[in-house]
Amino acid sequence: MEATDCRARCPNGRKQLQKAAWRRQGDPVRPARFDSPIPHRQHHHPRAMDMKRTAAGRRPPQQPQATPTPAALSIPDPESAHAAPAGSSPSETRRPQQGRPRMMLQLGLALVSCLTVLPALAFFSSVYWGAPLPRLHWMAGEEWAVKGGLENNDFLDSSDVPKDKQLGGLLASGFDEGSCLSRYQSVLYRKPSPYNPSPYLLKKLRKYEALHKKCGPDTEMYKRAVDQLKANQSIRATECQYLVWISYSGLGNRILTLASTFLYALLTDRVLLVDRGADMPDLFCEPFPEVTWLLPLDFPLNNFDIFHINSPHSYGNLLENKVLTGGAMATGSLPAFVYLHLAHDYNDHDKLFFCEQDQLLLRKIPWMILRSDNYFAPSLFLISIFKKELNQLFPEKETVFHHLGRYLFHPTNAVWGLITRFYRAYLSKAKERLGIQIRVFDVGTGPFQHVLDQILACTLGENLLPHVSQQASDIPTVYGKTKSILMTSLSSGYFENIRNMYWEKPTVNGEVISVHQPSHEQYQQTEKQMHNMKAWAEIYLLSLTDALVTSAWSTFGYVAQGLGGLKPWILYKAENQTAPDPPCRQAMSMEPCFHAPPFYDCKAKTGIDTGKVVPHVRHCEDMSWGLKLVGS
Repeated sequence: MEATDCRARCPNGRKQLQKAAWRRQGDPVRPARFDSPIPHRQHHHPRAMDMKRTAAGRRPPQQPQATPTPAALSIPDPESAHAAPAGSSPSETRRPQQGRPRMMLQLGLALVSCLTVLPALAFFSSVYWGAPLPRLHWMAGEEWAVKGGLENNDFLDSSDVPKDKQLGGLLASGFDEGSCLSRYQSVLYRKPSPYNPSPYLLKKLRKYEALHKKCGPDTEMYKRAVDQLKANQSIRATECQYLVWISYSGLGNRILTLASTFLYALLTDRVLLVDRGADMPDLFCEPFPEVTWLLPLDFPLNNFDIFHINSPHSYGNLLENKVLTGGAMATGSLPAFVYLHLAHDYNDHDKLFFCEQDQLLLRKIPWMILRSDNYFAPSLFLISIFKKELNQLFPEKETVFHHLGRYLFHPTNAVWGLITRFYRAYLSKAKERLGIQIRVFDVGTGPFQHVLDQILACTLGENLLPHVSQQASDIPTVYGKTKSILMTSLSSGYFENIRNMYWEKPTVNGEVISVHQPSHEQYQQTEKQMHNMKAWAEIYLLSLTDALVTSAWSTFGYVAQGLGGLKPWILYKAENQTAPDPPCRQAMSMEPCFHAPPFYDCKAKTGIDTGKVVPHVRHCEDMSWGLKLVGS
């Protein structure tokens, strides 16, 4: 009666009776519940432990007995018609039922074991025998692809994954791969380049790395050179000469000028040292093994604000003031350093940097400090003393930035996270990816209707995007390929208009279009770290697309096309708030444009059209006076 009343009063009364019966039988091990996939950890409350000890104290001594069988653990229902008569022992009640329940429970155990173990065996067997798990199948024996954080590489076809993580020998070995994941993981996201670096370029890069290791920061050679600089001494027969690059202007300009400066360092056997500016270490990994490229903070000439167009130390002013004349110092000695002003506002004397005789003089000065916001590499190809070396380095003239950019510029892990997370979330599953980079130089915030009209006229006219049906109710019977559009702009208006167009109406060819934009910062914020990190991530994402549309004059787009090895469709700069006709044209090459080149014949000492001197240096598509490198 007490038990019956307990069941009536307590929802868990039956469970309490079961627990009591278990304790009366010597606390045998309770069989696990098979309907609970994860066993729960038992938490022993102090009061519960005391109750157990009290119950154990009241328990009468028991005779040794055999371990109870599973069948012996069944508890009769007190209200059942088959309940044991009062006064009968449990063993007498259970004895007739011991055989069959025991057999049934054993069969249940066997069945559950099979259902649990067989799927696991199938999974591990598939891994062992080469099932298509890309990140394991692609590089067996190399752990970097797994440890690098690529948790989901399902977008990769393991048969097409490039196995050359050093980009044809372009990248050196000996790096701590975990410190810069992008250096070797970029091949997971980018198609193999059809352009191979020349053997001479690879040899030159290895030679430079050895020079940098010998003469770079914290070496004895560097300390000796700094001491000479402090003493304002110029030692002509020095083993190590230096080229200091000043961090200046927007991110796209910085990347382009740094690549140009490194090319000049290769040509003149100088060690490149990089002013860290506000955020260079937050954006880019170290490109050279073992020794940093960052200029030490205790560099004696670290106030770079004093170097500008009117600086008395600039090469142009030294020439204009007759301090340097005829290839020698007027006083009979050379300065310990010279400042090279190659920014957009440089004057005619500064532009003499691109003359052969001036290069013969400059090579005698141990320290150079350079400021620029231009990609000046094309004009280096017009200096006669560099022609032979450049032809060996770059037989394919339009690959200069493509190779040097992939060698130098690797996003830091923080930026790489921005890139890979966005790519995997929005771009990885598409059959094709189209990048559209929009930079508007008009006054105002936009979006501007004439710019939107120009974007659509270009992308639809060049068959980069499909037209939409004018009947929103048209439903394709067969869907075509998927295409993701990556848009970058300071404004979100262009993205919203194009996204809504493909959302509200179906495409005429059944293609499935998705449109994405990582950020819209409203205006350029050059000195903000996160702004530049996002900008660098967006540049890199654009370089991972299959086709690219860029804006005229934009260095942002130049960097993306060069890294990706893409010949973009360039949106012409609009005039008078009117979309130009034609709206765009495809670039001659993937090289950036030099916006402010010199037009001067150094030998004839007269003006000349430098875009017509050699066949591989031509005027740019988007800037008629600019220069760019093209295929021979």
